[in-house]
Amino acid sequence: MNSTPKTKNPALPVSVYMITLNNGHTIEKALQSVAGWADEVIVVDSHSTDGAPEIVLKYTDRLYQFDTNSQRDKYQYAQDLCKSQWVLFIDADEWLTPEIKEEVSRIVSDGTEYNGFIVNRRNVYLGREIKYGGWYPDHEIRLYKKEKGRWEGGIHAKIHIDGKTGALKNYYMHTPYTDTAHQIRTIDRYSEAYADDLHTSGRRFHLINMLVRPIYRFFRDYIFKGGFLDGIPGLIIIASTMYYVFMKQAKLWEMERKVKK
Repeated sequence: MNSTPKTKNPALPVSVYMITLNNGHTIEKALQSVAGWADEVIVVDSHSTDGAPEIVLKYTDRLYQFDTNSQRDKYQYAQDLCKSQWVLFIDADEWLTPEIKEEVSRIVSDGTEYNGFIVNRRNVYLGREIKYGGWYPDHEIRLYKKEKGRWEGGIHAKIHIDGKTGALKNYYMHTPYTDTAHQIRTIDRYSEAYADDLHTSGRRFHLINMLVRPIYRFFRDYIFKGGFLDGIPGLIIIASTMYYVFMKQAKLWEMERKVKK
């Protein structure tokens, strides 16, 4: 009896894009989760020096270099490179689960009244999935029609959708930091950029913000949202969060002081 040879399922007509800068330690897992599933995978790098570009080229030839101090511009540049009607953004330290890929496949294939979807994210930190505190729940718009979405904002730029927005039932995974040293380095970079955003937009330093905001985050995230239930990782998270909130204000004060001189 003649047997019909099996054919490989065609890739989903969706463009996945991500941006990277020295994410060589995490980007392969991100790429593995979408390679062969999405019609195209686009990576916008900023001349990484840790081997990330070489890893990317193992999975896609759609690698571009783009240098900018604006996160929003880098995100938008990557989106503009996409060819499909539907686009999905993930960071280089995130990956898709089989369940969410199946859900996205149904939406793209069957059609929907929504122009974008909010997607839940689960964070894994110091070997533990974080289920409480300021990191939970964690959700953003990640799947959307290219012509209906645009990036807006500064260091914490987000996608804004024209039209109706729905929500996916499943989630994707995230490992925000490899260790505490990586976390501190990231906090230093982000607090600098955030303070610069505040300064550029005309926001002024107020001592009350430096004193009260870190304490507010402690009670909100660690006590009322149950961050203490995440054990030692939860304690480290709240301590680093308070430090981040404090340093944003400290750097804003420092910027204003330099201008006055």
